[in-house]
Amino acid sequence: MFIGGLDIGTTGCKLSIYNDKGEFVFNSYKEYDVSRKNGAHEVDAQIIFDSVYDVLSETVKKYELEAVGVTTFGETFVALDENDNVLLPSMLYTDPRGEKECEELCAILGEKRMIGISGVKPHPMYSLPKMMWIKNNLPKVYAKIKHIFLMEDYIVYKLCGKACIDYSLAARTMAFDIRQRCWSREIFDAAGIDVSLMSEPVPAGKVAGILKKDIADRLGANKPFKIVNGSHDQVAATVGAGIFAPGEAVDGTGTVECIVPIFDHIPENEEMYNKGYAVVPYVTENTYVCYAFSFTGGAVLKWFRDNFTAKYNDVKNIYALLDANIKDDPTGILVLPHFAGAATPYMDNSSRAAMIGLTLEHSNLDIYKALMEGVTYELMINIENLEHFGISPDKIYATGGGASSDVWLQIKADILNRPMTSLSAKEVGACGTCMLAGVGIGLYKDLEEAKQYFVKPKSTAFPNKEKNETYAKYYSAYRKIYDAVRPIVEEANKS
Repeated sequence: MFIGGLDIGTTGCKLSIYNDKGEFVFNSYKEYDVSRKNGAHEVDAQIIFDSVYDVLSETVKKYELEAVGVTTFGETFVALDENDNVLLPSMLYTDPRGEKECEELCAILGEKRMIGISGVKPHPMYSLPKMMWIKNNLPKVYAKIKHIFLMEDYIVYKLCGKACIDYSLAARTMAFDIRQRCWSREIFDAAGIDVSLMSEPVPAGKVAGILKKDIADRLGANKPFKIVNGSHDQVAATVGAGIFAPGEAVDGTGTVECIVPIFDHIPENEEMYNKGYAVVPYVTENTYVCYAFSFTGGAVLKWFRDNFTAKYNDVKNIYALLDANIKDDPTGILVLPHFAGAATPYMDNSSRAAMIGLTLEHSNLDIYKALMEGVTYELMINIENLEHFGISPDKIYATGGGASSDVWLQIKADILNRPMTSLSAKEVGACGTCMLAGVGIGLYKDLEEAKQYFVKPKSTAFPNKEKNETYAKYYSAYRKIYDAVRPIVEEANKS
């Protein structure tokens, strides 16, 4: 019996197949481009669905599936007309549009009230202000909208015809009541957005329906399989790491870098929300997760690959080659990785990246390693903030593309001064989605039982005391960069 975990990211989608014993058997991946130009950060939802179709088509030729769970990145939404046509490109979370609308919404309800309902401090990265932007700036387009989906429920709808979204992804709209686990009519009314355009909120792991017959026939599937709502990708990775109680955390390195600890209550510390830490319903009863993140994690390495490694174009795994040739010692280069603005704890879309400490002795490989160090320094900034709020994970599980790099894993252990454990699952988010799907269709009684089959630790990088002391010196300087550079960036950008 085979289960599929469909994990849709900002720049590519993957479908991982597991058998009912929790053994990985197959993976299909399709990369696509996003557009970042003229201040607009967008992705084409139709291209994403076409990529989903491609990975499904490749897979069903090899395996007869019982179910496919769907997990996606957050915030970005798709607007469809009455004929299910995509009306416009989908704005990414880094897209600056919606700032004015966010301010207007706060003026109506107040930040404190919105935080109390939604578990997030209002910010234009979330879906709702961007929906408001469309209504205000593209009224003719808004008038044609018959449904608004985030990526998870968009794919679920396209595959089985049911419009439902799990709680964790719904919470990324800035309009979901995390206590009542339903859409907040109060927030939607204040925003002037019709709540009936949204999908039905459901628990993660709920069976949405059966693959449409016409799609099954086009794919060449021997039989239609069940479509299951997964979760927000960070939640799926936490499930795939087998973490269901407070005390540990997951570090997910995809396009975004994100630390995810678990709580058993909703924190009431207002300062925590003011620094952008969102509270999201988790998959087990009465539990929540918090996201501490950087907009550019693995994205900075992709940027480096695309722009500085032209002579290695024929190398299949360029990252492995780069890892094998970098120096062992800390670089001494400090990179503020705000290539797409700053996330927690700054929540500053106008911040920009900076690189300090370069000399003529440094090479492109030093810059490559410095990018990994910079992203990790940013993680440390967030961990220190979480510690201030009483959240201090002793052990961190590494997931995503960055977890496959032993070099980066060791850098993280040395800078964060914590053990970093990678997992055998190549795609931990897809693995967690398979676990949710397996429980959803009744293969396992709960996630704890599924964990016994699916979750297999691979290796652990332990902190090196000497390197930690060296990194601590650089980190002390790194902590000052944002405040030092930000006024310069503002002055440089004045018209």
